[in-house]
Amino acid sequence: MVIPIVLGLGLFSLLVAFMYARQVANVKIEDGASSPDEVKRLKEISEAIAEGAMAFLRREYTVLGGFMLAFALIILLVIKDAHNASLPFGAYSAISFLIGAGISIVSGYIGMRIATIGNVRTAAAARISLAQSFSIAFRSGAVMGFGLTGLAVLGLMLVYMGFDFFLPAEVHNRDLVIMEILSGFGLGGSSVALFGRVGGGIYTKAADVGADLVGKVEAGIPEDDPRNPAVIADNVGDNVGDIAGMGADLFGSVAESTCAAMVIGATAFASVPGDMKQAALLFPLAISGVGIIASFISLFFARPQVENKVENALKAVLVISTLLMLGMVYPLTMQMVPKEFSLTMGGTMYTNMGVFYSVAAGLISGLLIGLITEYYTSHRYGPVRSVADASKTGAATNIIYGLALGYNSAVLPMILIGVTVVIGYNFAGMYGIAMAAIGMLGTIAVGLTIDAYGPVSDNAGGIAEMAEMGKEIRTRTDALDAAGNTTAAIGKGFAIGSAALTSLALTSAFLTRANITNVNILDSDVMFGLMIGAALPFAFSAMTMKSVGLAALAMIEEVRRQFRTIPGLLEGKARADYAKCVEISTAASIKQMIAPGLLVILSPLFIGFLGGVEMLAGVLIGSLIVGVMLAISMANSGGAWDNAKKYIETGQLGGKGSDTHKAAVVGDTVGDPFKDTSGPALNILIKLMAIISLVFVPFFMR
Repeated sequence: MVIPIVLGLGLFSLLVAFMYARQVANVKIEDGASSPDEVKRLKEISEAIAEGAMAFLRREYTVLGGFMLAFALIILLVIKDAHNASLPFGAYSAISFLIGAGISIVSGYIGMRIATIGNVRTAAAARISLAQSFSIAFRSGAVMGFGLTGLAVLGLMLVYMGFDFFLPAEVHNRDLVIMEILSGFGLGGSSVALFGRVGGGIYTKAADVGADLVGKVEAGIPEDDPRNPAVIADNVGDNVGDIAGMGADLFGSVAESTCAAMVIGATAFASVPGDMKQAALLFPLAISGVGIIASFISLFFARPQVENKVENALKAVLVISTLLMLGMVYPLTMQMVPKEFSLTMGGTMYTNMGVFYSVAAGLISGLLIGLITEYYTSHRYGPVRSVADASKTGAATNIIYGLALGYNSAVLPMILIGVTVVIGYNFAGMYGIAMAAIGMLGTIAVGLTIDAYGPVSDNAGGIAEMAEMGKEIRTRTDALDAAGNTTAAIGKGFAIGSAALTSLALTSAFLTRANITNVNILDSDVMFGLMIGAALPFAFSAMTMKSVGLAALAMIEEVRRQFRTIPGLLEGKARADYAKCVEISTAASIKQMIAPGLLVILSPLFIGFLGGVEMLAGVLIGSLIVGVMLAISMANSGGAWDNAKKYIETGQLGGKGSDTHKAAVVGDTVGDPFKDTSGPALNILIKLMAIISLVFVPFFMR
């Protein structure tokens, strides 16, 4: 019964996504328009954003397509199963890899498509009411949230069923082999996510930095002003980085954490008889399926009627979905997980109640990490306001305070992650750690909904400004954007926390598969690995930030050139060449994403082959600890600088155009690659290195 139920829940998730997509697409841009010219401007702007976004995706996925085929060939040639010499293990893993990569690409495309449809309709709906505008943006996000979750659940289940059908019954440790093959699915999803995050982050920040520094600081024109040549590229970048990139990132987390739990579960439940065994093996997928129901129910509680209630409505959805999930997980765990099990023959016995505690710990810590992130990144609280106050004495003090805030903000989330690991390990061993990761990602559908809502509402504000829809409309879209900016920061905190647990679960699965029971940190190989692992997040961050800088330089020069050479542009009498800026961001991001991506992919392969699995274990642990701390601090510093600027723009401390505001804009510009490129991409670094290590264990142990 487990398989049809999980398949049904996956299909239900896709049905929800389709339903909301139809509702968004059916909104008429013409309703309530002040004039035909306004409608014409709206269509022109939205089409330009959609065209730029799809052009980027086509070029990025063309490059990625060649890479994925090459990487699949490597998997095919080098990975073999030592216990089943005649089994085409590499071929099966390569197929699994390509399916995971393909679904990740489809997920990114769906998210991008609905975002570019929903943004202009969110702006148009703002003519009617705030509630109507919010509903369109939120439903657009729900298409991404439920579409991606449904594809992840269905994809994993169908791949499992396929290999379960084709693998001969006499295969040694058949269930474990299937789960190890399934790890290729997670590798494919995470590989696409890496390039999506890095490439999208470079794209959006090159455009954003160019638009801010030349437009707002040098030319003194407002944000999203149609006179700014980089404004369309900036709006395209919101979708490229925060929709496609974030979607692929969290798709990878779901796939990877599920694969890790199933690999460990195949060992833990090897002696469980009959149907109970299959239920236990598929329990991680069932958790994700139940999360779809909890997420769907929670959506009905998001109904803000006034501007200052939007953020509270979004947070309420997060809290309600977590509570619903807790209530649903308990009976599911009691039903599907054996009362007692052991991870090794004659080892410590664990209980299904311990598994429930592990899942619950992941759920609660994910919510708490999100709320802590909000505290450090929302201008409703003291930390961000202190950064804004520091802007009164210039950009230097703004940056100093923002860095200090980021470092401080990493402490509590790391403690929470540590507590979660302790709970998971003590109650259910390595399987408990993996299930804690599954728990944190249990409400991923609603988490992605809220996260995708942010860029849609941000785009809507930009479109309203460029189409000159009026002050009242912009006030409503600004309220939606302000709430989305805070929830985006919450989403980044959640993504980092889930990445930490997912990476630890994958590392546990790697150790299990490599037959390593203990990692001796005093061993010279392990110690060397720890140091290399600690260095890699810094090397990766340096490369991605420099890439943003190189791309931004080209954008800045182009914006300056257009201001100089196009007569009447600054006076609003001429049209900017938006397409040129879009092309610069696209070309630069595609070129600059390759080197950081290769660093992440090749490092574990070289270290595992040359140094062995013990050294590689050290690398994974070192990169995990340092990478998570660095990711949290960078993401929160960037979010704080952004919201400090927005706080000043509400009329505080001199308001827009003041020296304080100009200082805050500089801080926000510094923070852009922190929060939207390097910080989020570190999530994928720690996950991708771990799952590469897991998939290539047979190669390292030859």
